[in-house]
Amino acid sequence: MRPSILFYCQHSLGMGHLVRSMALAAGLTERFRVVFLNGGPMPRGIKLAAGVEIIDLPPLGLDSDGRLVSRESGYSVDSARSLRRKIILDTFRSLRPQAVLIELFPFGRKKFADELLPLLDEARETGQSRTLVVCSLRDILVGRQGDQQKHDDRAVAIANRYFDAILVHSDPEFARLEESFHACSRLNTPVHYTGYVSPERSNGPESIVIRHRRIVVSAGGGLVGYPLLQTAVESARALRDENVEMKVIAGPFLPDESWQSLCAAARGREGVKVVRSVPDLYGEMRAAAASVSQCGYNTTLDILESGVPALVVPFSDGSEDEQAKRAERLERLGAVRVLDQRQMNADRLADEIKALLRFTPQAPALDLNGARNSARILERLIEARRSDAKQEAHV
Repeated sequence: MRPSILFYCQHSLGMGHLVRSMALAAGLTERFRVVFLNGGPMPRGIKLAAGVEIIDLPPLGLDSDGRLVSRESGYSVDSARSLRRKIILDTFRSLRPQAVLIELFPFGRKKFADELLPLLDEARETGQSRTLVVCSLRDILVGRQGDQQKHDDRAVAIANRYFDAILVHSDPEFARLEESFHACSRLNTPVHYTGYVSPERSNGPESIVIRHRRIVVSAGGGLVGYPLLQTAVESARALRDENVEMKVIAGPFLPDESWQSLCAAARGREGVKVVRSVPDLYGEMRAAAASVSQCGYNTTLDILESGVPALVVPFSDGSEDEQAKRAERLERLGAVRVLDQRQMNADRLADEIKALLRFTPQAPALDLNGARNSARILERLIEARRSDAKQEAHV
């Protein structure tokens, strides 16, 4: 019988955390039974991993002011939180997993501590063969205004108390945890770099690439992408001499009002097509002459693996600096061109796209086998935990 993993993921604004976690869960199914606790709304059109058992919690998320909100009518925040705690603990008790894998927490998701700390307490009390507790973490952590030191020290305290390992889904040659995490306290929990977690691709790298005179514009889930999408539509007028089409992918989380506004802006513009979502952004990029996007984790992998010439406009509102840091490093490697969000307008974007159409990207040598490597690391850690339990039982 395959060992079981209980995998908790909470996406609150976009869908990047969910997409990466689903890709990781899919990779884990080769060696484990994976039960996936999904804490946010499931976006339309997202590819569900075959073999992953999904349990949808009453969905919660954050509004534009960072406040916790219910994403499903019929549930208040309080009623959703109460039911979520019960489902999480009931699932753990019935499954008795060999490992609990928690995405981001305690390095983020502080607002969900009231449902995660009881789970962690329960995992600590599972006896001699105690459940392995592991954090799943992306390459670069977002900065925080005002309370960064307090936040990081709190994360260390929780990690040292509850967690057995931290899986950082990054190539350490590109981004290391200590470069975006600066606690005063010592982090004692072992850190393992897995490489980047990329979904299975329908086309292998050896297949023929045919690029069309098309610019693909995207902004992840779309919740914070409207300024980029709208500016791209406005820039199309200045690109007529380039003889290119523009396909603008709004994203499933773009608010309805913004979607209607985007459609109205594109109406009557020759060569501009606006769609709500696509089943395969990587495939769209692979067939395009150029890509304009933000610089989230998953979009970055789509860009690098498709080889498309890309202009990235990192989302950088407030203290959001994760995408900007990633974009800066990619630019230094010659992999992308970068436009500062604060300098973006229709004319500047049009000029950047013209330059992009003549840009040849360099392919950085990054480890993209994160899902497979994560499975091997978890298997090794679980086996070590079993071995330790057997030795203790004979003492």
